[in-house]
Amino acid sequence: MKPKLIAFAAALTVFSGYTPKSNDNLVLNNKEFSDETKLFLPDDLEATLWAESPKFYNPTNMDVDIKGRVWVTEAVNYRKYNNKAPHFKDRAEGDRVVILEDKDGDGVAETSKVFVQDKDLVSPLGIAVIGNKVIVSCAPSIIVYTDENGDDKPDKKEVFLTGFGGLDHDHSLHAMITGPDGKYYFNAGNAGPHMVTDKAGWHLRSGSNYNGGSPYNNSNKGGLVSDDGKMWVGGIAMRVNPDGTGLKVLGHNFRNSYEFTVDSYGTMWQNDNDDDGNRGVRVSWLMEGANMGYASADGTRRWENDKRPGQSNVTAHWHQEDPGVMPYGDNTGAGSPTGVAFNESDLLGEKYRGMLMACDAGRNVVFAYKPQTNGAGYDLKRQNLITSLSDKEVAVAQSSVREEEKTKWFRPSDVVVGADGAIYVADWYDSMVGGHRMTDTTGTGRIYRIAPKGKKLTTPKINLKNTKGQISALLSPAVNVRNAGFVLLAAQGSKAVKEVKKILLSTNPYHRARAIWLLSNMGPSGVTAVEEALKDSDPNIRITAFRALREVSKDISAYAAQLSKDLSPAVRREVAVAMRDLPANTSGDAIVTLATTYAGNDRYYLEALGLAAEGKEEVLYPILNAKLGGEPLKWSTAFADIVWRLHPKAALPALKERAASSALSDEQRKQAMVAIGFIKDQSAVDAMQELMAGNDAKIKEQALWWLKYRQGNEWANFKMQLPATGSEINAESQKKMLTQKLILENNTSTLKDKIAAVKIMAKDKVGGEMLIGLAVDKKLSKEITDEISKVIFSNPDQTVRVLASDYFKKPGGTVALSITKISKLQGDLKAGKLVFQGKCTSCHRVGNDGANIGPELTQIGRKFEKNGLLDAIINPSAGMAFGYESWLITKKDGSMVSGFLQADGETVVLKGMAGEKYNVKASTIASRKQFATSIMPEPTALGLSEKDLANLTDYLLTLK
Repeated sequence: MKPKLIAFAAALTVFSGYTPKSNDNLVLNNKEFSDETKLFLPDDLEATLWAESPKFYNPTNMDVDIKGRVWVTEAVNYRKYNNKAPHFKDRAEGDRVVILEDKDGDGVAETSKVFVQDKDLVSPLGIAVIGNKVIVSCAPSIIVYTDENGDDKPDKKEVFLTGFGGLDHDHSLHAMITGPDGKYYFNAGNAGPHMVTDKAGWHLRSGSNYNGGSPYNNSNKGGLVSDDGKMWVGGIAMRVNPDGTGLKVLGHNFRNSYEFTVDSYGTMWQNDNDDDGNRGVRVSWLMEGANMGYASADGTRRWENDKRPGQSNVTAHWHQEDPGVMPYGDNTGAGSPTGVAFNESDLLGEKYRGMLMACDAGRNVVFAYKPQTNGAGYDLKRQNLITSLSDKEVAVAQSSVREEEKTKWFRPSDVVVGADGAIYVADWYDSMVGGHRMTDTTGTGRIYRIAPKGKKLTTPKINLKNTKGQISALLSPAVNVRNAGFVLLAAQGSKAVKEVKKILLSTNPYHRARAIWLLSNMGPSGVTAVEEALKDSDPNIRITAFRALREVSKDISAYAAQLSKDLSPAVRREVAVAMRDLPANTSGDAIVTLATTYAGNDRYYLEALGLAAEGKEEVLYPILNAKLGGEPLKWSTAFADIVWRLHPKAALPALKERAASSALSDEQRKQAMVAIGFIKDQSAVDAMQELMAGNDAKIKEQALWWLKYRQGNEWANFKMQLPATGSEINAESQKKMLTQKLILENNTSTLKDKIAAVKIMAKDKVGGEMLIGLAVDKKLSKEITDEISKVIFSNPDQTVRVLASDYFKKPGGTVALSITKISKLQGDLKAGKLVFQGKCTSCHRVGNDGANIGPELTQIGRKFEKNGLLDAIINPSAGMAFGYESWLITKKDGSMVSGFLQADGETVVLKGMAGEKYNVKASTIASRKQFATSIMPEPTALGLSEKDLANLTDYLLTLK
């Protein structure tokens, strides 16, 4: 690092004139148990049961209006393909939106009324009450109901935006929230594709390889490009103008962020769920434009396909070691994350101001965070705010519990801050959560109100007809109530600037931030006040001012130049983010300045630089190399990081030199190898092959892995030479089986010849796949089907044996197993472990033992109670995890291959039962079939007795 840069870096460690406030750290009081609500919460807070069924049922989401009323979306008709009537409640006229009100202010809701019931509402997952508009999120559409006369009945129904994927699916369209800029923010899960056109004609196209979970989620795909030229993937966060124009993606590649929120600085927060068994649930700060790393960058590949040697599941699950992916934030472990909210009010107590709340229904808890700036990002220290269990029990809470364990039925689905400053928590209330299933046949739901002890919180009466009332609305604890004040004050323009500027003197920084956003929309005098805020001592206020000016200014170059030298890495990060969509000739100088202040130890800052340089890497690299680089083997850690993140083609010779040099550490060489692996060019393939041909064993091994891995995706169309991998489709077997198949399909063949042919095929893996394919297409006669049934269940391939049961009758039939009977048997843990080692480790892993074919079971005891686990073992197809569906692909030449779908793009990648991967060019595929049957054999097929199952289940329940 150059001397002047060392001096500047040192200066970054001093205070920037901003002194942290005393409430910057959240220290929760000792937990106290409430006998009334059966909840644990800090002893300076109290909980009351504010409302419960029959006032409403199955609450999925809430919002609060200016009167303090709570609006609830219901999901009584929840996933009827799994939870059928008459066993469960049913609403033939559709699901409902219900209004609850505490009229006498005693902390309990007395009244409940139905705002709307609509057949278009199929388990809606989001609601926002914005003025007289009630905006409901229910895939495929965002629906706006307008109450024009204030009688709490919709007078008009409009489709605001439509085309979202996820019909009747949890990974679908989620709640809308108004931002401090007056725009609408919302998100959607990865059950795409999301093919949406805004009111100005701008097209969003977002998808991924995630299919399944419902009968309707079967057309999703990655590699889609939107009108902004970008490839948005999976779950996405968006912003749109109130009139439906200006749709913009703010972040992408989530799995299923159930909800996200925006604080008054304009900073975004969210949670996200993982694939079951990977302990990868996360609560995160969402940087604008961020790729959060669930699928591959183009959305065509599952994370398992991209997992590199030595990576943990969590690291691979979120692609944490890929350039271009944001850090995941706080990994909360296993769970089922749901609603989030951000408290900016002092009414609950000043220490709770700035508290991010995140529900986890699987863990029976509402987590609390006080985000702390750390470099360009944030530290998230998790605490249990509200739970139905002790803190120790929360750590091992389960998503499925026994009927009698009522303390574990607390399933918080949403949390909001009320207009009175209290916290409201919706409880789905069920013995299980997730997997599109439920057990509670009554649809019971609850809402708890959390308030400070000894202090009565009331909803103020706000008169929106005058400036004072409008400012009161702007300063409301309830996020969507604030919008009423924002809209009316902005409409006043310069006339209200003087009063709004008074808010800049508030001791509450979130109030100051709201004033800044508003002033930027109030004409030249307001903008001038915002420009002054660029010099504020609080970096969050400087960030807010810059964000606000970005929204209203055609040219931000002067602001960017000023703040690109700011002492706060968080402020400079925000400048970097703003450079993303600007051409190199207007952003280049600022990006270079920002790069010179990267010290080599801040992934958030590095990713912001990467966003700034997107599409400009080749232009910027020579400039950055001249300023910061030099001889490749003498690069600083910071510059090596920057080149890794940008991985321009021009850096290939230097990267190759670093990878091949024994003078560098293993980590430095590995970093160079990864950078080469992300360069999409023939020259990168050639460099990797040269490295593979070298004498360094470690580098040879890494190079071989990259070449084998990339031949199925980014380098599929480039020339490369590889040794045989053992995963090629067996051409000789295919040829032999195709000969037998021709005999079977030939009309001139005798029945005897056909029977002989199918007996040969049924004993072979490839032949068995072909027979299943013919059965799928209903091309087998009864006589031939009967003959196949006698042989195919002895096929050497487990997948063939299991899938055959869908189309062929197993000799001897099946033995019915009673979950109730087995659950009453006393299990032997040692015997159960032996059963697991003998029957299960060929597919499942516990810790470092076993194979990585099926879901990992290291903490399976956290997910299930005994009956639920027995059900999953005895009926494996009923709750099959995403990614473990079997596929059968038929190529145009008649050959077939089966396995788990790992990637679905120009090259389709299947993973076989031995962990081998098959790469199939999409252009060569004639047909494909997805099976609803799990390839996990039923217990009787494994020779397991009822006692064996009792032993196995009890052992698995200890894995926590």
